Amino acid sequence: MTLTDETKLLTEESKVTADPMIPSLFTIKKIFWETDDTFTIEIESQDKVPFNFMPGQFNMLYVFGLGESAISICSDPYKNKTISHTIHRVGNVTTKLSQLKKGDTIGLRGPFGSHWDVDKFIGKDVVIIVGGIGLAPLRPAIYSIFRNRKKFNRVIILYGARTALDLLYRVELEQWSKTKNVEILTTIDRGDSSWRGNIGVVTNLFSYIKLDAMNTYSMVCGPEIMMKFSIEELLKRGVAEKNIFLTMERNMKCAIGFCGHCQYSSKFICKDGPVFNYSDIKDIFNIYEV
Repeated sequence: MTLTDETKLLTEESKVTADPMIPSLFTIKKIFWETDDTFTIEIESQDKVPFNFMPGQFNMLYVFGLGESAISICSDPYKNKTISHTIHRVGNVTTKLSQLKKGDTIGLRGPFGSHWDVDKFIGKDVVIIVGGIGLAPLRPAIYSIFRNRKKFNRVIILYGARTALDLLYRVELEQWSKTKNVEILTTIDRGDSSWRGNIGVVTNLFSYIKLDAMNTYSMVCGPEIMMKFSIEELLKRGVAEKNIFLTMERNMKCAIGFCGHCQYSSKFICKDGPVFNYSDIKDIFNIYEV
């Protein structure tokens, strides 16, 4: 049984609710700040039902009396008693979520969407290109790769953020960098006298790595302009379009393709994505404001 088959089986066995529009009740176990405007919540089903998901999927987190927001799952897919979401505080729902405490109740619908199919990367080099909070939806895929590390070749993570204080999961980044055949390079837009690393956009980091293009798969997540130029760099170095995967973001309301808020040309981000193969969306990806 492959890694994906194993997780899919678990997912089918532990659906939290039969109706995707009805939230299940979850209790906040932990809440802690990653940066000045980004926090992580760890939650647990009040029914004590294991929650299984595929790397790259998302949930709709519901604050009663206010609304809900689509948030990527950022925890280890193999640890299903609790799940975690790293959230950027930007609107009413995410601000209210940031004000909740341990023991508070929220609603959850999910998991939804497509996923990072890490089985495709077995025996290959994996290049992960990330901008800002984009590391959160990629974190479950990284956990899956590291749990089965011997099945993959080189792992390269190129990570860019606004400042050093905006880098997520800094302790884990340090731990991952000590793993054999793992290379992690970080860069920030604005540095100060305490920063000794790279300064500039994430694509600058390509000059520090060597790619075996025919043996490389890539996952890309971040602002669309960052993903556009990162993909251009990959293609320029000979990585095949079909070997590049990315995750898209749009305003999602229903999460099951009914409302149309996240329509992306002929596709819907919530059910056809958020993870796409670049070759499937390249014609619309490069059209401004689709």
